[in-house]
Amino acid sequence: MTAPDPDGLLAEQLLRLTRRVHRIQKRHLEHRDLGITPAQSRLLRTLAHYGSPPRMADLAERLEVVPRAVTTLVDGLETAGKVRRVPDPANRRVIRIELTDDGHAALRELRAARRSAAEEILAPLNDGQRAVLGGLLDTLIDGPDNGRDHRHTA
Repeated sequence: MTAPDPDGLLAEQLLRLTRRVHRIQKRHLEHRDLGITPAQSRLLRTLAHYGSPPRMADLAERLEVVPRAVTTLVDGLETAGKVRRVPDPANRRVIRIELTDDGHAALRELRAARRSAAEEILAPLNDGQRAVLGGLLDTLIDGPDNGRDHRHTA
């Protein structure tokens, strides 16, 4: 008989949770009828973190995708009036991407949809469990403390 693989089980649980989160967020987005895909939503959220309009290459790097993927996303969002291409004031050959007023409004709706989805996902947990989960997620996101993984120490 094969011994249980606790790390494999945890990995599977994380993958299943990730898929559930995506499904629920997608449903909340569709409910708000924004006409924005999850990938476009991610690009809008990324744009909002810049102090000034970024270049397409900056967006591709931050999103960890090829530049062509960003072009496709920007094309769709520009057609929908959520973003616009603007020339760089210092170098007119460079194009930057900025949110429009409609893009800012869509971003507010997206944030509300994400909050609603998070409330649905976290509903079974009490405040203490949420605090523990938050701490555990921070640890997983940030990695082991200073490179020390306590499970593998002698």
